Amino acid sequence: MSELVLIPIALLTSMVAAVFGMGGGVPLIALMPGFVPAAAIIPLHAVTQLASNGSRVLFGFRHIDYSLIPPFVLGAVFGAALGSQVFQNLNLDWLPAIIGVVVLLITWAPLPLVNGEGRWPLALLGFYQTVIGMVIGAVGPLGAAVLARRDARRDWLVVNTGVYMTSNHLIKVLAFALMGFSFAPYLGLMLGMVGAGIIGSWLGTRLRKFVPQVNFQFWFKLLVSVLALRMIVLSVIGAGW
Repeated sequence: MSELVLIPIALLTSMVAAVFGMGGGVPLIALMPGFVPAAAIIPLHAVTQLASNGSRVLFGFRHIDYSLIPPFVLGAVFGAALGSQVFQNLNLDWLPAIIGVVVLLITWAPLPLVNGEGRWPLALLGFYQTVIGMVIGAVGPLGAAVLARRDARRDWLVVNTGVYMTSNHLIKVLAFALMGFSFAPYLGLMLGMVGAGIIGSWLGTRLRKFVPQVNFQFWFKLLVSVLALRMIVLSVIGAGW
């Protein structure tokens, strides 16, 4: 029953994401190794984040920019096809370590300055976001960096980051289902985490206007780095090194 600790964690991370527009998916996936099998980490994370991001979009629907959706989804479909092939050829014993290393790179390496205007950057974002997401699960900061170049207003950025992440996680869930992953054994945990994610989005949406638009990136990066190192250590211990 230890995996049930992921339910309050899902609530907290969803609330943080609803306030700041990022910071939810990365710490959640960083805490999942050790509570669920390696093969289930990314599929269950995708279901939880689908609910978290989807509910955040619904609670802030007035800020949705519908023009973002078609090009992003087009790129994401092709990204899921390639990402599925990569995932099926991974050594799952080392999956937490792979996630940890890539999370550290995404957290500390300079993000590419991609022009946010036009449709091609969105299609490209959908492609590489989904390819990487099929392997490590959480890559929200990559897309937030692109969307921030289109519109830096917090309500717009928080909601539309949720729009593209909802599309991303929906396509990933469908891809894992087509690959034959069985979600049924995890139904109770999924329902708990989905419910917690929706409640977290509701709370965060209401708290957002009371929280100053401060730069919380340093402490977020520090927390994520510690959690990423935890994943790497768990993999090394599990491999008997």
